[in-house]
Amino acid sequence: MNNELRAAIVAEISEAAESERVNVINELRALIHEHSPLRHHPVDFVRWIKADSVHGNDYNPNVVAPPEMRLLEHSVKKNGYTMPIVACETDSKGCTEVIDGFHRHRVGKSVPEVNKSCMGYLPVTTIRAERSDQASRIAATIEHNRARGQHKIGDMSEIVRMLYQAGWRDNKIEEELGMSPDEVLRLKQITGLAELFAGRDFSEAWEPL
Repeated sequence: MNNELRAAIVAEISEAAESERVNVINELRALIHEHSPLRHHPVDFVRWIKADSVHGNDYNPNVVAPPEMRLLEHSVKKNGYTMPIVACETDSKGCTEVIDGFHRHRVGKSVPEVNKSCMGYLPVTTIRAERSDQASRIAATIEHNRARGQHKIGDMSEIVRMLYQAGWRDNKIEEELGMSPDEVLRLKQITGLAELFAGRDFSEAWEPL
């Protein structure tokens, strides 16, 4: 980057009112992202979004115990945000639904010190467009969670039911959520819905859990 271009960019940011600087920086990042050779990775573009337009989803089975939640609050206060919230825009009005980072999002909204330091914004990266339908959003949340969080079994069985009713079958659920056939079967058993077992044969030795 030559000095004249660098100076022009700095001037554009510096001359903007403080309330507009975040928007200007987001626009510059979006422009850079558009031409980035790594733009197929969502983390290539992290932008600051007003916290009141970011909303948690209603299906996340990840559980954080109170001590860990307090540690997360402490970490964000002391270290700042080191990981963006992963989200998806779900409507034309710019409503943003959390895919991963529900508790980071909650800290940014509910902890005054953090909210103030972020000027009422949250750092967000957006999932790929082809993963924006509801079933794929649910799967993405579970994929992010499984390697680290605690899952409430009842909620996981409900998620399997939702994915099944969205048209996903066992092999796709197994692949997307990183589950074995037995895990999927057991979660389907918990729901108690006969429709989930349509067309499946069981041996006489099979017994429901």
